[in-house]
Amino acid sequence: MSASPSPARRTVLRGAAALAGAAGAGAALAACSTATNSGGNTPATPTAPVELGAAADVPVGGAKLYRERKLIVSCPAEGEYKAFSAQCTHAGCVLDKIVEGAGNCPCHGSRFDVATGKVLRGPATDPLPAVPVKAENGRLVAG
Repeated sequence: MSASPSPARRTVLRGAAALAGAAGAGAALAACSTATNSGGNTPATPTAPVELGAAADVPVGGAKLYRERKLIVSCPAEGEYKAFSAQCTHAGCVLDKIVEGAGNCPCHGSRFDVATGKVLRGPATDPLPAVPVKAENGRLVAG
């Protein structure tokens, strides 16, 4: 017959189980973290004009993500540009790609219309903030 574990052993096993559970919860929270996708401590929109590059890089009828600048620029018609913050209004993650006219938030799955900034799918409820943008000498300048 096996003897039941002593109280000291039982206490140690319960403590180990609690630690393992806490570590698992920490890993789950880290997986949902916005730290690697966040805009950090920088504002969602530029506070000063920012040159983005050649206006021709944004296709007519399409959009381009400037992830490092946290901006999306669309070109609805030749020579017409619209820009929006690329920082998700839900938890602050920076959008990671554009798929079929929608900016994708990698953290929680929100989608935004790149031509209007409107929310297409939550959990975000607020649209992306608009950012002034213009073409100067063939270069885009936002902010």
